[in-house]
Amino acid sequence: MNFDNVIFAFTLTLFAGMSTGIGSALAFFTKRTNTKFLSYSLGFSAGVMIYVSLVEIFQKAVMSFGEEHSVKTATFYTILSFFGGILFIAIIDKLIPSYENPHEIRNIEDVDEAEQEIKTKNKQLARMGIFSAIAIAIHNFPEGIATFTAGLSDTSIAVPIAIAIAIHNIPEGIAVSIPIFYATGNRKKAFILSFLSGLAEPVGALIGFLIIYFFTNGINPNITGLMFGSVSGIMVFISLDELLPTAEKHGEHHIAIYGLVSGMAVMAVSLLLFM
Repeated sequence: MNFDNVIFAFTLTLFAGMSTGIGSALAFFTKRTNTKFLSYSLGFSAGVMIYVSLVEIFQKAVMSFGEEHSVKTATFYTILSFFGGILFIAIIDKLIPSYENPHEIRNIEDVDEAEQEIKTKNKQLARMGIFSAIAIAIHNFPEGIATFTAGLSDTSIAVPIAIAIAIHNIPEGIAVSIPIFYATGNRKKAFILSFLSGLAEPVGALIGFLIIYFFTNGINPNITGLMFGSVSGIMVFISLDELLPTAEKHGEHHIAIYGLVSGMAVMAVSLLLFM
């Protein structure tokens, strides 16, 4: 076990999780959300995650399984891992009611309506904010495992993944902090709850670390392949189910697609530079 790699992986995961605090701060200090920039950023994040998942991480899973199996068997196991990762994150998403799920599309500008109804719906807003924090924390567990696994195995894909997840976490911070702030008028409380929801990612990384090193007797090709394959599926699901729909909801269709293509291009160039 390389201690430096473990620290690096945890640091990346912590960085990605803490970005929810950025969303909380932006919600407090900007009067109106720049929806076009948000749309482009989310599209960019989706492009990075889709490209690195299908082009790089999926192939690494095949190569890992290939150390102990034939090419056909290795590919089959990778496909199973890929769709297993999708099933895992889809079940988590399904278990959270849509009203309380911050990953279900909402219009950020609807916050103005919430502000107008603050006097009569304080309890409802506070409840929505708290459930949003819980829901985000649950979703962030697999994201934390994904970031940590990438950081532990390959820095060339770990940094872009961490940045993409950080971008994706910023609007989640807004989803938690705004309802709580409008319900309580307490910026500090709203920020803390938003920040804590993001810390579920390093907790997920810790769980991944414990599984890898204490329950599997260290990393072997099959475990590495399983982790890469499932991480690839998780990333693709997050991109298609959350990032792209939200990007199009808050901006023009073409802006989201431009962001998507830009993210893919930047990811392609960065992987080429690391070769």
